[in-house]
Amino acid sequence: MIRAEIIANRSVEENILEALAKEGVGKFYTKIPNILGVGACGPRMGDAVWPEENFSLIIWCEEEEARGIQRAIAKVKAKFPGEGIKLFGIN
Repeated sequence: MIRAEIIANRSVEENILEALAKEGVGKFYTKIPNILGVGACGPRMGDAVWPEENFSLIIWCEEEEARGIQRAIAKVKAKFPGEGIKLFGIN
């Protein structure tokens, strides 16, 4: 089993869910709706100074589904290159 974790700006959440659905992957996930922090794309603090927030999806899956998740995220990243979309995989 692979733990796939997606962390991205909330502005692209719908795009990510649509891309996963088109690939037929990520049907079962845990969503963390509001994540605050600082990454390579800058602060996401949900306040007046840094109003943006991230969200996360955690998906446990087999290797084949993980490849589909990777394809889906790559498509969204290509469409929104400045939005700070990250995908991590752990065996």
